[in-house]
Amino acid sequence: MRIKICGITQPQQSIAIASLGATALGFICINTSPRYVTTTQIQAAVAHLPKTIDKIGVFANASIAEISQIVSSSELTGVQLHGDESPEFCFHLRQALPQVEIIKALRIRNIEHLQEAIIYTPYIDTLLLDAYHPQQLGGTGQTLDWQMLQQFRPSCPWLLAGGLSPDNILEALSQLQPDGIDLSSGVEIKPGDKDLDKVALLFQKLGSRE
Repeated sequence: MRIKICGITQPQQSIAIASLGATALGFICINTSPRYVTTTQIQAAVAHLPKTIDKIGVFANASIAEISQIVSSSELTGVQLHGDESPEFCFHLRQALPQVEIIKALRIRNIEHLQEAIIYTPYIDTLLLDAYHPQQLGGTGQTLDWQMLQQFRPSCPWLLAGGLSPDNILEALSQLQPDGIDLSSGVEIKPGDKDLDKVALLFQKLGSRE
């Protein structure tokens, strides 16, 4: 299972989190976010990471040109779209960045909204389902209605996000079978500052399932 820790801002934490077992790290490229990082900061954070770690840039309503420039200069392996991007936008981004994973994040309000997620699957590699918040794009600490997701079987891999923490991860995974999980605020001291003890506890809990 993929384990993505998102909102990384500090190089030393990126290395520590990767060594604990994360398979992907997320870097917020949205300048209104408290977890925002510049291209220079991303470069420092990924410089000493193993090649096997996925390095995901998180964008919201950015242009294809802007995304492409940051992906190239930061050596990102994936792009996570967290805004109002359409399936058509995803299609054009895929043409511009054919070698880069495209993740579409959706903030799910209800079952009808969940069904809309399916229209993206032909144009992306991975779906990410997050909790809906009217003001914030992510990192809210709010959980999704897991029961609503129990019949969710998209044709592409999907990641569960939204308020996950070491305290509730086993409960979430007892109800759902996502292809991966994405955590941010649930393993933080404050936005952008990860609590390595919580990250270690997360992997301890996950290890107990095996």
